[in-house]
Amino acid sequence: MVKNNHYKYLQLQKEFNFFSFESFSVDESAVDLTITYEFNLADKFFFTPSIIFKKGDFFTDKLSASVIENFAFQTGLIELISYWKAACTPKIIIKPYRLNPEQVIWWKKLWFNGLGEFYYLNNIITDKESFVDIVCDSNKILSSSKIVLNERKVLVPIGGGKDSAVTLELLKDHFRCLPVIVNPRQASLGTALTAGFKRGEILEVHRSIHPQLLRLNESGFLNGHTPFSALLAFISIMAAYFTGTKSIALSNESSANEPTDSDSGINHQYSKSYEFEKDFRNYVNNFISPDINYFSFLRPINELTIARLFSGYPKYFSEFKSCNAGSKTDSWCGKCPKCLFTYIILSPFIDQEKLIGIFGQNLFEKNELIPTLRDLTGLSDIKPFDCVGTLDEVNFSLCRTIEKYEGTLPNLLEYYISSSLYKKYKDSKWDLFSYDASHFLGEDMFAILKNATGE
Repeated sequence: MVKNNHYKYLQLQKEFNFFSFESFSVDESAVDLTITYEFNLADKFFFTPSIIFKKGDFFTDKLSASVIENFAFQTGLIELISYWKAACTPKIIIKPYRLNPEQVIWWKKLWFNGLGEFYYLNNIITDKESFVDIVCDSNKILSSSKIVLNERKVLVPIGGGKDSAVTLELLKDHFRCLPVIVNPRQASLGTALTAGFKRGEILEVHRSIHPQLLRLNESGFLNGHTPFSALLAFISIMAAYFTGTKSIALSNESSANEPTDSDSGINHQYSKSYEFEKDFRNYVNNFISPDINYFSFLRPINELTIARLFSGYPKYFSEFKSCNAGSKTDSWCGKCPKCLFTYIILSPFIDQEKLIGIFGQNLFEKNELIPTLRDLTGLSDIKPFDCVGTLDEVNFSLCRTIEKYEGTLPNLLEYYISSSLYKKYKDSKWDLFSYDASHFLGEDMFAILKNATGE
């Protein structure tokens, strides 16, 4: 449901006319490497969030202060959007360094597309050109740097879901992998430990939200989704530099390219899309360093293929969690779109008894999930605003699950059989060995993926 917050948005823009990225500091203490930012909302509210990299034996001692400065500054430009969105000021003032016109265009595209869901749900009507004016109050310029990195090392961000588990499992025997986890929780740590890594072999990053922002949200300022995967991208390239690692292997699949709302083109997963990945690689090459190789290892394949691969690693079944609602308690809530989607996509490959053991219940028996089922399959007008697969993948999975189901069909599958989509998809075929050509894998990485999928 779209909330009627447009009046609130206009009032906030009128009262709070600028947001400023004031400064940042880098502290390379013996224990941690800490970056602290200073943001300012109209000289009325001040924010000082931080990002802390826990040092380990994997840190390199060949770090340049000027290069760190560039990484930290660029990361601040994505971090600031979480605070700017509280008032959506018409102007953002960048004080530490100057951005050239090409960079300004790049950042406006990322911010605008990454906030598509935020605008939609807050009923804010704007466009990429006019939603904000970026002003640089500095003459200092940062430039791209050549850096020396180890080509056999691969940094693998771990979120705790099935995708990053598959990436880590497939790459660990071929490269020196370094798991990196932002704000560790049981599922993400458990994934890395299950893969055979010790706690001291995992790079932990702690990113904080300044409490002032939470207080503003509670008092009625605007709130909503931001492109967290873009922040993860910048944190990952910093982590690669700090550890002397050449490659960063994300776990975003081709399915992330499908818009959440086909009419507007809004995509909840924009910063997981191939479009963002391509733009980000170009930006890093031109303005940070040409020596970092950022790519998604799973980009050539889709959610169905990933689910089939994941089903072959039962050791992760008790560890992985993808539910945002249950992230704090390390559980599946059993009520949200992500829970139902994950249950559906795994159903063709994992028998129901094991699935019930993973989720603690049979989600196909829950009538209250019928509206969510409609959203996931395309019976509704718009997909859920969550990291879920394509409409085709969901419908195909349901049909294949019905084919193999033993006994009386549960409520959601009975409901689906009565829909027009079942008639459309029940005889459909899916090529699990097809690959999306839009990816940035080298020949060695692609060969590993093709071998795993069984081609």
